[in-house]
Amino acid sequence: MKKITLTKGEGEGSTLLSAFDAALFDAGIANYNLIHLSSIIPTGFQIVVKKPNINQSEFGKKLYVVIAERRENEIGKEAWAGIGWVLKNDNSGEGLFVEHVGTTKEDVDNEIMSSLNDMKTRRQGNFGEIHSETIGVRCQSKPVCALVAAVYGSESW
Repeated sequence: MKKITLTKGEGEGSTLLSAFDAALFDAGIANYNLIHLSSIIPTGFQIVVKKPNINQSEFGKKLYVVIAERRENEIGKEAWAGIGWVLKNDNSGEGLFVEHVGTTKEDVDNEIMSSLNDMKTRRQGNFGEIHSETIGVRCQSKPVCALVAAVYGSESW
């Protein structure tokens, strides 16, 4: 089976964009051109939760991801991001991702559960347990970013 790596990171910077860049570094997926995917997990994939190491030899390559990222620059406010997923019970690897962001962990968790329950019902499939990964960060003095990414793989141009 092919692997989808689920990673997460947080970052702080002098701007919202540099906080996002710091979060990409923390998640181990910096230096790529991100290509955002929708939320369908194709046949033959396995989800692995781990933080990859930054690979300098991949600088500038395309990276296919489902990503949730929230940026915040108001002092005292929090940025939360999360990805939830569910797989079919038939060991095909087929499944669904959802990505949500918010200002509290509870809000993100509730959105993930609600979305995946709706999507499972709509597809009338035999889906298993819902899983999720979330991360949050509070803005103390500089802009911050929280992100979770499901990484399918990289590709040259």
